[in-house]
Amino acid sequence: MDKQLQPSLAQPVQMTPRISDWVRLRTLVMLRWAAICGQSVAILVAARFYGVSLNLPAVLSVVGAAVFVNLATIYLYPRNKRLSEREAMAALLFDTVQLGVLLGLTGGLSNPFALLILAPATIAATALGSRAAMIVGGSAILLVTAIAFVHLPLRLQDGTPLAVPPLFQFGFWLALVIGIVFQALYARRVASEIQVMNRALLATQMALAREQKLTDLGGVVAATAHELGTPLATIKLVSTELARELADDPELAQDAALIAQQADRCRDILRSMGRAGKDDLHLRRAPLSAVIREAAEPHADRGKEIIFDLGESGESARRQPVILRRPEIIHGLRNLIQNAVDFARHRVWVESSWSSDTITVTIADDGAGYPVQILDRIGEPDLRLRREDGLHRPGYEGMGLGLFIAKTLLEHTGARLRFANGSDPFLTESERPDRSGAIVTVTWPRRVIEATDLGALGENRPIAE
Repeated sequence: MDKQLQPSLAQPVQMTPRISDWVRLRTLVMLRWAAICGQSVAILVAARFYGVSLNLPAVLSVVGAAVFVNLATIYLYPRNKRLSEREAMAALLFDTVQLGVLLGLTGGLSNPFALLILAPATIAATALGSRAAMIVGGSAILLVTAIAFVHLPLRLQDGTPLAVPPLFQFGFWLALVIGIVFQALYARRVASEIQVMNRALLATQMALAREQKLTDLGGVVAATAHELGTPLATIKLVSTELARELADDPELAQDAALIAQQADRCRDILRSMGRAGKDDLHLRRAPLSAVIREAAEPHADRGKEIIFDLGESGESARRQPVILRRPEIIHGLRNLIQNAVDFARHRVWVESSWSSDTITVTIADDGAGYPVQILDRIGEPDLRLRREDGLHRPGYEGMGLGLFIAKTLLEHTGARLRFANGSDPFLTESERPDRSGAIVTVTWPRRVIEATDLGALGENRPIAE
Protein backbone atom coordinates (compact mmCIF):
# COMPACT_ATOMS: atom_id res chain seq x y z
CA MET A 1 0.00 0.00 0.00
CA ASP A 2 1.27 3.48 -0.84
CA LYS A 3 2.58 5.23 2.25
CA GLN A 4 0.43 8.26 1.58
CA LEU A 5 -2.68 6.12 1.44
CA GLN A 6 -2.07 4.53 4.81
CA PRO A 7 -4.26 6.00 7.54
CA SER A 8 -2.59 8.67 9.60
CA LEU A 9 -2.42 8.15 13.35
CA ALA A 10 -3.22 11.81 13.86
CA GLN A 11 -6.21 11.91 11.54
CA PRO A 12 -7.64 8.73 10.03
CA VAL A 13 -8.68 8.90 6.41
CA GLN A 14 -12.44 8.77 5.91
CA MET A 15 -13.14 7.52 2.39
CA THR A 16 -16.90 6.92 2.30
CA PRO A 17 -18.25 8.85 -0.68
CA ARG A 18 -21.92 9.51 -1.14
CA ILE A 19 -23.67 7.01 -3.37
CA SER A 20 -24.74 9.62 -5.91
CA ASP A 21 -21.13 10.72 -6.40
CA TRP A 22 -20.54 7.42 -8.22
CA VAL A 23 -23.01 8.26 -11.03
CA ARG A 24 -21.43 9.78 -14.10
CA LEU A 25 -23.45 12.17 -16.21
CA ARG A 26 -22.12 10.38 -19.28
CA THR A 27 -23.78 7.13 -18.14
CA LEU A 28 -27.25 8.70 -17.91
CA VAL A 29 -26.73 10.49 -21.23
CA MET A 30 -25.86 7.22 -22.98
CA LEU A 31 -28.86 5.46 -21.45
CA ARG A 32 -31.11 8.30 -22.61
CA TRP A 33 -29.73 8.06 -26.15
CA ALA A 34 -30.56 4.34 -26.13
CA ALA A 35 -34.09 5.15 -24.94
CA ILE A 36 -34.49 7.81 -27.65
CA CYS A 37 -33.41 5.37 -30.36
CA GLY A 38 -35.78 2.70 -29.06
CA GLN A 39 -38.71 5.12 -28.85
CA SER A 40 -38.08 6.44 -32.36
CA VAL A 41 -37.88 2.96 -33.87
CA ALA A 42 -41.04 1.80 -32.06
CA ILE A 43 -43.00 4.86 -33.25
CA LEU A 44 -41.90 4.54 -36.87
CA VAL A 45 -42.47 0.77 -37.01
CA ALA A 46 -45.94 1.05 -35.43
CA ALA A 47 -46.99 3.85 -37.81
CA ARG A 48 -45.44 2.50 -41.01
CA PHE A 49 -45.69 -1.30 -40.79
CA TYR A 50 -48.64 -1.92 -38.47
CA GLY A 51 -50.89 0.92 -39.54
CA VAL A 52 -51.27 2.42 -36.06
CA SER A 53 -52.68 5.94 -36.13
CA LEU A 54 -50.52 8.21 -33.96
CA ASN A 55 -50.41 11.94 -33.35
CA LEU A 56 -46.93 12.09 -34.84
CA PRO A 57 -46.25 15.82 -34.25
CA ALA A 58 -47.01 15.50 -30.53
CA VAL A 59 -45.23 12.16 -30.13
CA LEU A 60 -42.09 13.27 -31.96
CA SER A 61 -42.07 16.52 -29.95
CA VAL A 62 -41.84 14.50 -26.74
CA VAL A 63 -38.96 12.47 -28.16
CA GLY A 64 -37.37 15.70 -29.42
CA ALA A 65 -37.49 17.12 -25.88
CA ALA A 66 -35.26 14.25 -24.71
CA VAL A 67 -32.90 14.88 -27.65
CA PHE A 68 -32.72 18.58 -26.74
CA VAL A 69 -31.96 17.86 -23.08
CA ASN A 70 -29.21 15.42 -24.04
CA LEU A 71 -27.57 17.85 -26.45
CA ALA A 72 -27.78 20.69 -23.92
CA THR A 73 -26.26 18.46 -21.24
CA ILE A 74 -23.36 17.46 -23.50
CA TYR A 75 -22.71 21.10 -24.39
CA LEU A 76 -22.92 22.54 -20.86
CA TYR A 77 -21.09 19.91 -18.80
CA PRO A 78 -17.80 17.97 -19.15
CA ARG A 79 -18.06 14.30 -19.95
CA ASN A 80 -16.39 13.23 -16.70
CA LYS A 81 -18.82 15.12 -14.45
CA ARG A 82 -20.20 13.14 -11.55
CA LEU A 83 -23.69 14.09 -10.50
CA SER A 84 -24.81 15.23 -7.09
CA GLU A 85 -27.83 13.48 -5.64
CA ARG A 86 -30.13 16.35 -6.59
CA GLU A 87 -28.81 16.47 -10.17
CA ALA A 88 -29.15 12.71 -10.64
CA MET A 89 -32.68 12.80 -9.22
CA ALA A 90 -33.65 15.64 -11.60
CA ALA A 91 -32.29 13.67 -14.59
CA LEU A 92 -34.23 10.53 -13.63
CA LEU A 93 -37.40 12.52 -12.94
CA PHE A 94 -37.17 14.01 -16.42
CA ASP A 95 -36.82 10.54 -17.95
CA THR A 96 -39.82 9.31 -15.95
CA VAL A 97 -42.02 12.24 -16.96
CA GLN A 98 -40.92 12.08 -20.60
CA LEU A 99 -41.74 8.38 -20.82
CA GLY A 100 -45.06 8.89 -18.99
CA VAL A 101 -46.15 11.64 -21.39
CA LEU A 102 -45.14 9.49 -24.35
CA LEU A 103 -47.20 6.58 -23.02
CA GLY A 104 -50.16 8.92 -22.47
CA LEU A 105 -50.03 9.86 -26.16
CA THR A 106 -49.73 6.24 -27.34
CA GLY A 107 -52.43 4.25 -25.61
CA GLY A 108 -51.53 4.49 -21.94
CA LEU A 109 -51.26 1.12 -20.20
CA SER A 110 -52.43 -0.63 -23.36
CA ASN A 111 -49.01 0.15 -24.80
CA PRO A 112 -46.74 -2.85 -24.20
CA PHE A 113 -43.77 -0.51 -23.71
CA ALA A 114 -45.33 0.79 -20.48
CA LEU A 115 -43.04 -1.69 -18.73
CA LEU A 116 -40.09 0.68 -19.37
CA ILE A 117 -41.43 3.03 -16.68
CA LEU A 118 -39.66 0.67 -14.24
CA ALA A 119 -36.20 1.68 -15.46
CA PRO A 120 -35.76 5.18 -13.93
CA ALA A 121 -37.15 4.03 -10.56
CA THR A 122 -34.79 1.04 -10.48
CA ILE A 123 -31.77 3.20 -11.36
CA ALA A 124 -32.75 5.68 -8.66
CA ALA A 125 -33.02 2.92 -6.06
CA THR A 126 -29.55 1.69 -7.00
CA ALA A 127 -27.72 5.00 -7.35
CA LEU A 128 -29.45 7.54 -5.07
CA GLY A 129 -30.24 7.98 -1.41
CA SER A 130 -33.47 6.73 0.11
CA ARG A 131 -35.33 10.04 -0.09
CA ALA A 132 -34.43 10.70 -3.74
CA ALA A 133 -35.25 7.11 -4.70
CA MET A 134 -38.67 7.39 -3.04
CA ILE A 135 -39.37 10.64 -4.93
CA VAL A 136 -38.54 9.08 -8.30
CA GLY A 137 -40.44 5.87 -7.51
CA GLY A 138 -43.46 7.79 -6.18
CA SER A 139 -43.49 9.97 -9.30
CA ALA A 140 -43.48 6.85 -11.49
CA ILE A 141 -46.46 5.40 -9.58
CA LEU A 142 -48.38 8.69 -9.87
CA LEU A 143 -47.71 8.83 -13.62
CA VAL A 144 -48.80 5.22 -14.12
CA THR A 145 -52.00 5.95 -12.21
CA ALA A 146 -52.63 9.16 -14.21
CA ILE A 147 -52.15 7.61 -17.65
CA ALA A 148 -54.41 4.71 -16.64
CA PHE A 149 -57.28 7.25 -16.67
CA VAL A 150 -56.03 9.98 -19.05
CA HIS A 151 -54.53 8.85 -22.34
CA LEU A 152 -55.10 8.85 -26.07
CA PRO A 153 -56.33 5.41 -27.21
CA LEU A 154 -54.46 3.53 -29.89
CA ARG A 155 -56.32 3.20 -33.22
CA LEU A 156 -55.61 1.70 -36.59
CA GLN A 157 -55.70 3.83 -39.74
CA ASP A 158 -59.34 2.78 -40.36
CA GLY A 159 -60.35 3.93 -36.85
CA THR A 160 -60.50 0.51 -35.21
CA PRO A 161 -59.60 0.97 -31.53
CA LEU A 162 -56.84 -1.12 -29.98
CA ALA A 163 -57.84 -1.52 -26.36
CA VAL A 164 -57.76 -4.18 -23.67
CA PRO A 165 -60.65 -4.99 -21.33
CA PRO A 166 -60.93 -2.91 -18.12
CA LEU A 167 -59.95 -5.90 -16.00
CA PHE A 168 -56.69 -6.22 -17.94
CA GLN A 169 -56.16 -2.45 -17.63
CA PHE A 170 -56.42 -2.77 -13.85
CA GLY A 171 -54.12 -5.80 -13.91
CA PHE A 172 -51.51 -3.92 -15.94
CA TRP A 173 -51.68 -0.95 -13.56
CA LEU A 174 -51.35 -3.17 -10.49
CA ALA A 175 -48.47 -5.11 -12.05
CA LEU A 176 -46.59 -1.89 -12.85
CA VAL A 177 -47.09 -0.47 -9.36
CA ILE A 178 -45.96 -3.70 -7.71
CA GLY A 179 -43.08 -3.95 -10.18
CA ILE A 180 -41.89 -0.42 -9.38
CA VAL A 181 -41.97 -1.08 -5.63
CA PHE A 182 -40.47 -4.59 -5.83
CA GLN A 183 -37.73 -3.71 -8.31
CA ALA A 184 -36.77 -0.61 -6.32
CA LEU A 185 -36.61 -2.51 -3.02
CA TYR A 186 -34.70 -5.40 -4.57
CA ALA A 187 -32.16 -3.15 -6.30
CA ARG A 188 -31.82 -1.04 -3.15
CA ARG A 189 -31.13 -4.08 -1.02
CA VAL A 190 -28.49 -5.51 -3.35
CA ALA A 191 -26.77 -2.13 -3.76
CA SER A 192 -26.75 -1.60 0.01
CA GLU A 193 -25.12 -4.98 0.62
CA ILE A 194 -22.44 -4.23 -1.96
CA GLN A 195 -21.74 -0.86 -0.34
CA VAL A 196 -21.57 -2.43 3.12
CA MET A 197 -19.08 -5.01 1.85
CA ASN A 198 -16.94 -2.33 0.19
CA ARG A 199 -16.90 -0.26 3.37
CA ALA A 200 -16.06 -3.36 5.40
CA LEU A 201 -13.12 -4.19 3.13
CA LEU A 202 -11.86 -0.62 3.33
CA ALA A 203 -12.22 -0.58 7.11
CA THR A 204 -10.30 -3.87 7.27
CA GLN A 205 -7.46 -2.48 5.18
CA MET A 206 -7.29 0.65 7.31
CA ALA A 207 -7.33 -1.37 10.52
CA LEU A 208 -4.55 -3.62 9.26
CA ALA A 209 -2.45 -0.62 8.19
CA ARG A 210 -3.05 1.14 11.50
CA GLU A 211 -2.20 -2.00 13.45
CA GLN A 212 1.01 -2.36 11.48
CA LYS A 213 1.97 1.21 12.32
CA LEU A 214 1.10 0.75 15.96
CA THR A 215 3.11 -2.46 16.09
CA ASP A 216 6.14 -0.83 14.49
CA LEU A 217 5.87 2.23 16.70
CA GLY A 218 5.32 0.09 19.79
CA GLY A 219 8.48 -1.83 19.01
CA VAL A 220 10.46 1.39 18.73
CA VAL A 221 9.04 2.68 22.01
CA ALA A 222 9.68 -0.59 23.81
CA ALA A 223 13.23 -0.75 22.49
CA THR A 224 13.84 2.86 23.49
CA ALA A 225 12.49 2.28 27.00
CA HIS A 226 14.60 -0.86 27.34
CA GLU A 227 17.81 0.76 26.06
CA LEU A 228 17.40 3.94 28.12
CA GLY A 229 16.31 2.18 31.30
CA THR A 230 19.80 1.31 32.50
CA PRO A 231 21.45 4.71 31.72
CA LEU A 232 18.58 6.56 33.41
CA ALA A 233 18.82 4.33 36.48
CA THR A 234 22.57 4.98 36.64
CA ILE A 235 22.06 8.74 36.30
CA LYS A 236 19.42 8.63 39.02
CA LEU A 237 21.71 6.66 41.37
CA VAL A 238 24.80 8.77 40.80
CA SER A 239 22.92 12.08 41.06
CA THR A 240 21.33 10.97 44.36
CA GLU A 241 24.74 10.02 45.77
CA LEU A 242 26.20 13.35 44.60
CA ALA A 243 23.39 15.30 46.24
CA ARG A 244 24.11 13.45 49.51
CA GLU A 245 27.87 14.02 49.28
CA LEU A 246 27.42 17.70 48.37
CA ALA A 247 25.17 18.52 51.29
CA ASP A 248 27.70 21.12 52.43
CA ASP A 249 27.58 22.94 49.07
CA PRO A 250 23.96 24.00 48.44
CA GLU A 251 24.48 25.13 44.83
CA LEU A 252 26.11 21.90 43.67
CA ALA A 253 23.63 19.85 45.68
CA GLN A 254 20.79 21.68 43.92
CA ASP A 255 22.33 20.87 40.52
CA ALA A 256 22.62 17.19 41.45
CA ALA A 257 19.00 17.16 42.61
CA LEU A 258 17.96 18.75 39.29
CA ILE A 259 19.74 15.96 37.39
CA ALA A 260 17.82 13.39 39.45
CA GLN A 261 14.52 15.19 38.75
CA GLN A 262 15.16 15.25 35.00
CA ALA A 263 16.04 11.54 35.02
CA ASP A 264 12.70 10.88 36.75
CA ARG A 265 10.96 13.01 34.12
CA CYS A 266 12.54 11.00 31.28
CA ARG A 267 11.36 7.81 32.95
CA ASP A 268 7.81 9.20 33.28
CA ILE A 269 7.77 10.27 29.64
CA LEU A 270 8.72 6.80 28.48
CA ARG A 271 6.04 5.29 30.69
CA SER A 272 3.38 7.73 29.45
CA MET A 273 4.11 6.82 25.83
CA GLY A 274 3.01 3.33 26.66
CA ARG A 275 3.10 0.54 24.14
CA ALA A 276 1.77 2.52 21.18
CA GLY A 277 3.36 5.93 21.53
CA LYS A 278 1.83 9.39 21.33
CA ASP A 279 -0.24 11.31 18.82
CA ASP A 280 1.85 14.32 17.77
CA LEU A 281 -0.84 17.00 17.57
CA HIS A 282 1.52 19.49 15.92
CA LEU A 283 1.65 17.30 12.79
CA ARG A 284 -2.05 17.77 12.18
CA ARG A 285 -1.61 21.21 10.59
CA ALA A 286 1.07 23.10 8.68
CA PRO A 287 1.49 26.23 6.56
CA LEU A 288 0.20 25.85 3.00
CA SER A 289 3.73 26.14 1.54
CA ALA A 290 5.04 23.38 3.85
CA VAL A 291 2.29 20.97 2.75
CA ILE A 292 2.96 21.69 -0.94
CA ARG A 293 6.73 21.25 -0.55
CA GLU A 294 6.16 17.98 1.30
CA ALA A 295 3.99 16.77 -1.57
CA ALA A 296 6.62 17.75 -4.16
CA GLU A 297 9.64 16.42 -2.26
CA PRO A 298 9.83 12.92 -3.87
CA HIS A 299 10.03 14.49 -7.34
CA ALA A 300 12.55 17.25 -6.60
CA ASP A 301 15.57 15.29 -7.90
CA ARG A 302 14.18 13.71 -11.05
CA GLY A 303 16.04 15.91 -13.52
CA LYS A 304 13.30 18.54 -13.93
CA GLU A 305 13.41 21.94 -12.27
CA ILE A 306 10.46 22.62 -9.95
CA ILE A 307 9.87 26.34 -9.46
CA PHE A 308 7.84 27.28 -6.38
CA ASP A 309 5.91 30.50 -5.89
CA LEU A 310 4.23 29.91 -2.54
CA GLY A 311 4.20 33.32 -0.91
CA GLU A 312 6.87 32.43 1.65
CA SER A 313 8.40 35.87 2.05
CA GLY A 314 7.35 39.33 3.13
CA GLU A 315 3.75 40.18 3.92
CA SER A 316 2.50 37.05 2.10
CA ALA A 317 4.35 34.81 4.54
CA ARG A 318 2.61 36.45 7.47
CA ARG A 319 -0.81 36.06 5.85
CA GLN A 320 -0.20 32.52 4.57
CA PRO A 321 -3.00 30.18 5.69
CA VAL A 322 -2.31 27.25 7.98
CA ILE A 323 -4.19 24.23 6.66
CA LEU A 324 -5.05 20.74 7.85
CA ARG A 325 -2.21 18.38 6.97
CA ARG A 326 -4.47 15.68 5.57
CA PRO A 327 -3.00 12.63 3.79
CA GLU A 328 -5.56 13.04 0.95
CA ILE A 329 -4.25 16.53 0.17
CA ILE A 330 -0.58 15.51 0.23
CA HIS A 331 -1.06 12.38 -1.87
CA GLY A 332 -3.39 14.10 -4.35
CA LEU A 333 -1.00 17.00 -4.93
CA ARG A 334 1.91 14.57 -5.13
CA ASN A 335 0.22 12.65 -7.95
CA LEU A 336 -0.47 15.87 -9.87
CA ILE A 337 3.14 17.03 -9.47
CA GLN A 338 4.39 13.59 -10.52
CA ASN A 339 2.29 13.81 -13.69
CA ALA A 340 3.68 17.29 -14.44
CA VAL A 341 7.28 16.14 -13.90
CA ASP A 342 6.75 13.06 -16.08
CA PHE A 343 5.54 15.13 -19.05
CA ALA A 344 7.61 18.31 -18.59
CA ARG A 345 10.53 19.07 -20.86
CA HIS A 346 12.58 21.08 -18.38
CA ARG A 347 10.46 22.90 -15.77
CA VAL A 348 7.41 22.57 -13.55
CA TRP A 349 5.77 25.52 -11.82
CA VAL A 350 3.93 25.09 -8.52
CA GLU A 351 2.10 28.18 -7.29
CA SER A 352 -0.33 28.94 -4.49
CA SER A 353 -2.66 31.85 -3.87
CA TRP A 354 -5.46 32.61 -1.47
CA SER A 355 -8.26 35.01 -0.76
CA SER A 356 -10.65 35.43 2.12
CA ASP A 357 -12.83 32.62 0.69
CA THR A 358 -10.61 30.26 -1.34
CA ILE A 359 -7.19 28.61 -1.43
CA THR A 360 -5.79 27.74 -4.86
CA VAL A 361 -2.82 25.63 -5.98
CA THR A 362 -1.76 25.69 -9.64
CA ILE A 363 0.61 23.15 -11.21
CA ALA A 364 1.92 23.81 -14.73
CA ASP A 365 4.67 22.38 -16.92
CA ASP A 366 6.40 23.16 -20.23
CA GLY A 367 5.50 19.87 -21.90
CA ALA A 368 3.17 19.16 -24.80
CA GLY A 369 0.00 19.46 -22.72
CA TYR A 370 -3.03 17.22 -22.64
CA PRO A 371 -4.30 15.81 -25.95
CA VAL A 372 -7.26 17.95 -26.96
CA GLN A 373 -9.47 14.94 -27.67
CA ILE A 374 -9.30 13.72 -24.06
CA LEU A 375 -9.23 17.06 -22.23
CA ASP A 376 -12.84 16.75 -21.06
CA ARG A 377 -12.32 13.12 -19.94
CA ILE A 378 -9.33 13.65 -17.66
CA GLY A 379 -9.97 12.08 -14.28
CA GLU A 380 -11.67 8.94 -15.59
CA PRO A 381 -10.05 5.77 -14.21
CA ASP A 382 -9.98 3.93 -17.55
CA LEU A 383 -8.36 6.73 -19.55
CA ARG A 384 -5.39 5.62 -21.65
CA LEU A 385 -2.96 7.51 -23.85
CA ARG A 386 -2.12 5.88 -27.13
CA ARG A 387 1.44 5.83 -28.34
CA GLU A 388 0.45 7.73 -31.46
CA ASP A 389 -0.55 10.69 -29.24
CA GLY A 390 3.17 11.24 -28.73
CA LEU A 391 2.72 11.51 -24.98
CA HIS A 392 3.42 7.97 -23.88
CA ARG A 393 4.94 8.07 -20.42
CA PRO A 394 7.88 5.70 -19.96
CA GLY A 395 7.04 2.94 -17.54
CA TYR A 396 3.31 3.68 -17.56
CA GLU A 397 0.42 2.29 -19.56
CA GLY A 398 -1.52 5.53 -19.20
CA MET A 399 -2.22 8.48 -16.97
CA GLY A 400 -5.82 7.63 -16.10
CA LEU A 401 -5.41 5.88 -12.77
CA GLY A 402 -3.00 8.37 -11.16
CA LEU A 403 -5.09 11.38 -12.08
CA PHE A 404 -8.26 9.55 -11.07
CA ILE A 405 -6.79 8.86 -7.61
CA ALA A 406 -5.59 12.46 -7.28
CA LYS A 407 -8.92 13.87 -8.44
CA THR A 408 -10.92 11.59 -6.14
CA LEU A 409 -8.78 12.29 -3.06
CA LEU A 410 -8.73 16.06 -3.58
CA GLU A 411 -12.45 16.25 -4.31
CA HIS A 412 -13.01 14.29 -1.10
CA THR A 413 -11.37 17.19 0.78
CA GLY A 414 -13.74 19.69 -0.88
CA ALA A 415 -11.53 20.74 -3.81
CA ARG A 416 -12.56 21.49 -7.38
CA LEU A 417 -10.11 20.63 -10.16
CA ARG A 418 -9.77 22.26 -13.58
CA PHE A 419 -7.56 20.81 -16.32
CA ALA A 420 -6.35 22.96 -19.21
CA ASN A 421 -3.46 23.52 -21.62
CA GLY A 422 -1.17 26.50 -21.43
CA SER A 423 -1.00 27.13 -25.17
CA ASP A 424 -2.42 26.20 -28.54
CA PRO A 425 -0.99 22.77 -29.47
CA PHE A 426 -0.54 23.91 -33.08
CA LEU A 427 1.96 26.68 -32.24
CA THR A 428 5.51 26.26 -33.46
CA GLU A 429 8.33 25.63 -31.00
CA SER A 430 9.47 29.26 -31.10
CA GLU A 431 5.94 30.56 -30.51
CA ARG A 432 5.22 28.45 -27.44
CA PRO A 433 5.28 30.25 -24.07
CA ASP A 434 7.22 28.85 -21.12
CA ARG A 435 4.16 27.33 -19.48
CA SER A 436 2.96 25.67 -22.63
CA GLY A 437 1.98 22.31 -21.21
CA ALA A 438 -0.68 20.99 -18.90
CA ILE A 439 -2.15 23.23 -16.20
CA VAL A 440 -4.07 21.87 -13.21
CA THR A 441 -5.85 24.29 -10.89
CA VAL A 442 -7.00 22.98 -7.51
CA THR A 443 -9.33 25.26 -5.55
CA TRP A 444 -10.70 24.72 -2.03
CA PRO A 445 -13.20 26.76 -0.07
CA ARG A 446 -10.92 28.16 2.61
CA ARG A 447 -13.21 27.10 5.44
CA VAL A 448 -12.95 23.36 4.65
CA ILE A 449 -9.16 22.91 4.91
CA GLU A 450 -7.96 25.85 7.00
CA ALA A 451 -6.91 25.10 10.58
CA THR A 452 -8.91 27.86 12.22
CA ASP A 453 -7.75 27.14 15.77
CA LEU A 454 -4.39 28.90 15.88
CA GLY A 455 -3.99 28.59 19.63
CA ALA A 456 -1.87 26.06 21.52
CA LEU A 457 -2.74 22.49 20.73
CA GLY A 458 -1.91 21.25 24.21
CA GLU A 459 0.05 18.18 25.20
CA ASN A 460 0.26 15.21 22.91
CA ARG A 461 -2.22 12.48 23.80
CA PRO A 462 -1.48 8.74 24.10
CA ILE A 463 -2.71 6.76 21.10
CA ALA A 464 -5.57 4.43 21.99
CA GLU A 465 -4.51 0.82 21.63
